[in-house]
Amino acid sequence: MKPRCNRRDGCQTDSSKEAAPLSTPKRNPEQTKERILEAATQEFAEYGFGGARVDAIAERAQANKAMLYHYFGNKEELFVVVLERTYAQIRDHERQLDLEGRDPVSAIRELVRFTFCYFVDHPEFIRLLNNENLYGAEHVKASERIPEMHSPMVSLLREVLERGVGDGVFRTDVDPVQLYISIAGLSYFYLSNAYTLSAIFRCDLLADSALQVRLDHVTDVVLGYLRS
Repeated sequence: MKPRCNRRDGCQTDSSKEAAPLSTPKRNPEQTKERILEAATQEFAEYGFGGARVDAIAERAQANKAMLYHYFGNKEELFVVVLERTYAQIRDHERQLDLEGRDPVSAIRELVRFTFCYFVDHPEFIRLLNNENLYGAEHVKASERIPEMHSPMVSLLREVLERGVGDGVFRTDVDPVQLYISIAGLSYFYLSNAYTLSAIFRCDLLADSALQVRLDHVTDVVLGYLRS
């Protein structure tokens, strides 16, 4: 049974962009900065902040170190921008879900599906966050943008919950922040620990069928908690 989300080894959320080969670099500042950010995301996701090298990022981006330093200052500042960009991408996709136009149960179901599938399709997101937690979120704390990005989602989720209460389908005491953390956590832990859990339970938790089972389980857990 095929899971209702793209696999890492299949079509991803933005497959056309990711599959396209790098074109010959042009003297375009925005294109150069985008190539550097793409390269930095890959480097930081693979080697962490401590292991990533500016030389390697510049080589991946087909740029020189001087240009990298000119646009982003230093390695620490570049990592902050990479984290901001990473969070901005998932927030941008969330805004396209049209949760306002769905009934409350469908809205929560769609948010759960999207969150799980986004983590499946973007393993670099999990790797970057895992690494940042090793540093006590010092780079996230250096950003003013990242906390601001989450406010609209919390407000939107609160509105969905209020509609659910009004319709008599959701309980009345749900904190939208706690709910969002739970939705992310139920998906995040499974995927960030999939290799060790697969070895422990002697099964492939990243197989299509296993991903579908997990998505269904997370959806049932969340909706079961919310029911009035």
